[in-house]
Amino acid sequence: MAKDILYDALIIAPSFSPDKVISDARYKITIKGSRGSCVGYLAEKDDLKIAWIKTACGSCNMLDYLLICGELQFKKLIFIGAAGALKEEFQIGDICTPTYSIAATLANTYLKESLKDYVPFEKVFPDMKYVDEIIQSAVENHYCIRKASVFCTDSIVMEYTHLEEIKSFKTDLIEMETAAFYAIAQIMEIPAIALLVVSDNSSAGIPLVGRTEKMMEHYEYSRKKVLIELIDIIIKNG
Repeated sequence: MAKDILYDALIIAPSFSPDKVISDARYKITIKGSRGSCVGYLAEKDDLKIAWIKTACGSCNMLDYLLICGELQFKKLIFIGAAGALKEEFQIGDICTPTYSIAATLANTYLKESLKDYVPFEKVFPDMKYVDEIIQSAVENHYCIRKASVFCTDSIVMEYTHLEEIKSFKTDLIEMETAAFYAIAQIMEIPAIALLVVSDNSSAGIPLVGRTEKMMEHYEYSRKKVLIELIDIIIKNG
């Protein structure tokens, strides 16, 4: 990615390449390079320029690449990804944003001055004033972003062996990266928001494999139609 360009936004998206999200034919997508499990894209529409970084899942995978992107110039920082619901009231395809994220990971520790400052299960908070502004802008454009607390895990497979203990933290959703994302956003001192599409619900007995056709339609609509509209709203806000 070019360091001399002021991008309207930097999007960090574990496992989500632009073609999984952008269905608007007006966007031109260009691969700008790759390194290991990370691929960089430029998404352009009219005068809009978005730097897009797709990494592998997990805070440890996202951490280094997002920090390296601190060398770029961008106005907004946006995280997009999927999350599992831990409470029945969340539906497949709901778009949520964290009120806080519990760091049940070690990645956040490496952002501290000393590794000995490790705080087990610390809560990482976004700038809720900014988040509320984005939620209100979405409402004004007839879109809904739900607030939700998040538990961040290091392992998709092993989280199921600890699921009841994880649920004791009383969070609404589970995913892997937003605790580290918001900690890095604080370091960068840049407006940041995470958008999470609910992909499954363990409390409602809806796994990733076995979703109904109707559920998949709602999920795909949120991911491929609504997310890019929300990204446009975020970029235009402020």
